[in-house]
Amino acid sequence: MDFGVHLGGVNPRLWGEVAEEADRLGFESLWVPEHVVVPLESEGSPHAGSDHPPIPSDVPIFDMMGVLCHLAARTARIRLGTCVYNIGLRHPFLTARAAATVDVLSGGRLAFGIGAGWLRSEWEAMGLDFDRRGRRVDEAIAVCRRLWSEDVVEHHGEFFDFGPTAFEPKPVQRPGPALHVGGDGAAALRRAATVGTGWMPMNHTLERLPGSLARLNELAERAGRTEPPEVTLPGAAPSRPADLEPYAEAGVTRLIVTPWSRSREALDGLRRFADAFGAFLAPAAPSG
Repeated sequence: MDFGVHLGGVNPRLWGEVAEEADRLGFESLWVPEHVVVPLESEGSPHAGSDHPPIPSDVPIFDMMGVLCHLAARTARIRLGTCVYNIGLRHPFLTARAAATVDVLSGGRLAFGIGAGWLRSEWEAMGLDFDRRGRRVDEAIAVCRRLWSEDVVEHHGEFFDFGPTAFEPKPVQRPGPALHVGGDGAAALRRAATVGTGWMPMNHTLERLPGSLARLNELAERAGRTEPPEVTLPGAAPSRPADLEPYAEAGVTRLIVTPWSRSREALDGLRRFADAFGAFLAPAAPSG
C-alpha cells in the first residue's frame, strides 16, 4: 500500500512546507486539487450525494501545474499528482505542454490524474458543451499521448484540428506521464483500463469497489494488459495498520490521506501518521 498526501486540506501558504516534510518522511506522492473557474451559479457535486453544496466561487484556485513545478523544486523523491485535472477544458497543446514541463522539471515524477469533470457551469463558462465532454476528453487524451511520444503529429478530429507539428520537449516518462483516470462511471473505467496507469474512484464506498474492480480488470485484460491497473482512493482515514486490510482486500493500491483537521496541525499530523505507518513509508536517506 502506497500513501499519498492531499494538499487540498491545508492552507496553500503551507503547501511547500508540507511537501518537504512528506518527502522527508517517505510518503509516496502529493496531490493537488484543481478547477479552472467556479461560477457563482453552480449546482451538484459527486463527492457526498446530491445534497452536497458545490465549492464556493471565491475559493482560492491556483494553476496546479505551476504549483507542481514549485513543489518539484522543493522536493527530491516524492511523486507529484493532480486530483484531478479536467483535461477536456483545455486544448491538448496546453495540457501536453504543461504536463511535459512538470515531468521534465521534476525528473519524471508527475502522476497525472485526469477526469471529465462534474461541474456543468464550469464547462459552459468556458464556452464548451458539457453534454459532449466524454468525446472531447477521449480525443484530448489521444492527442496528448501522441504529442508526448511521436516526432511529428497531425490531427483532424471532432474537436481539435491541426496540421503536422513537432512537439518538444518530450516527458521524461515514456511514452508519457502516468495517467490516473478519475471518475466512477463506465467511461472512467474504460479509460483507466485502456490508457491509464490506474483508476481513481471519486465517490466509491469499499463495498462498491470489488464489483467495479472486477469490471476494470476485465476491460484491462481485453485491452491486452498483463498487469492490473493501480487503484488510488482519495479521502481515506486509517488510524492504524489494521485499518488497511479492508482496502487491500478490495484491491486498493494507494490511499490519499489528509491526517490533520486544521492547517496548523498539518506537519504534526504527517509525523504522527509516519509514526503509525512507518513500515509502509520510504523515508529519505539522511544527507551527508
